[in-house]
Amino acid sequence: MRRDTFLKTLAAMAAAGALPLPAFANTNLKMMIPANPGGGWDQQGRALGKSLMESGAASTVSYDNKGGAAGTIGLAQFVNSTKGDGNSLMVMGAVMLGGIITGKPPVQLSQATPIARLSSEYNVFVLPTNSPFKTMKDVVDQLKKDPGSVKWGGGSRGSTEHISAAMLAREVGVDPSKINYVAFRGGGEATAAILGGNVTVGGSGYSEFQEYITAGKMRAIAVTSETRLKGVDIPTMKEQGYNVVLGNWRGVFGANGITPAQRKTLTDQIVTATKHKSWQEAIERNGWTPAVLTGPAFDRFVDDEFASLRAIMAKSGMI
Repeated sequence: MRRDTFLKTLAAMAAAGALPLPAFANTNLKMMIPANPGGGWDQQGRALGKSLMESGAASTVSYDNKGGAAGTIGLAQFVNSTKGDGNSLMVMGAVMLGGIITGKPPVQLSQATPIARLSSEYNVFVLPTNSPFKTMKDVVDQLKKDPGSVKWGGGSRGSTEHISAAMLAREVGVDPSKINYVAFRGGGEATAAILGGNVTVGGSGYSEFQEYITAGKMRAIAVTSETRLKGVDIPTMKEQGYNVVLGNWRGVFGANGITPAQRKTLTDQIVTATKHKSWQEAIERNGWTPAVLTGPAFDRFVDDEFASLRAIMAKSGMI
């Protein structure tokens, strides 16, 4: 039986009193992914959409990729087109906060509604396998000699990998404003540039590089976590003598102007999805750390993250 036919049958049974139907079982959700395909936001958004449907928290989920400017281009479209729409979601995270701080876009995150934090992970720095450099020390030595000759590739300006590179430069006595950072609109573009040797060193979440590291197509030289990632043999920045510890996190927001009841429904849908085995499998497969947080606690977390990132970026000479 086709899925749509099956759902209509369930609805008819529920209407006849033969079957209880969850309040959101027939919801058709729209998800803004403010990045090009292939990156962490895209992976997370589509994994969440799959879990929403397989858990029964939504009937369908459609996706709209709109990359650029650390997600603020997608944020602007989301804010301007979804006001009051209780069936719209937007993937976001620490990268968007950094982009808002550096880019000062015409729309702000406060014009959307916090729903939930989903997961966290740390950035991994990698080299193309044919790179003359073998370690982060090799990269740092070259950075000290000629900052502009080291081309850093990663997400938009203000992303956590950009901030980490600036933190490293400051740690080793290099003016952070002199780092040669190349921003890409999505993880797919950044990955292609690294594999093609078009950047010296690339940075992103481990999940985005995992298959290439495992296949020997990229050499992982550092991770920005406090301690080594579980089951992954990549040295931390800290253990190599560079005090660079910075986490990345991702979550979802709803539209501006939705009612408390709509917000609760979206929150319930997300929580239902994250408890489903489909989401647990995605967490395990991608090496994400589960970090679900909702309600006022998530509101406070976002405010605190803005303040923390602004202080780090100011200290690193980025703003």
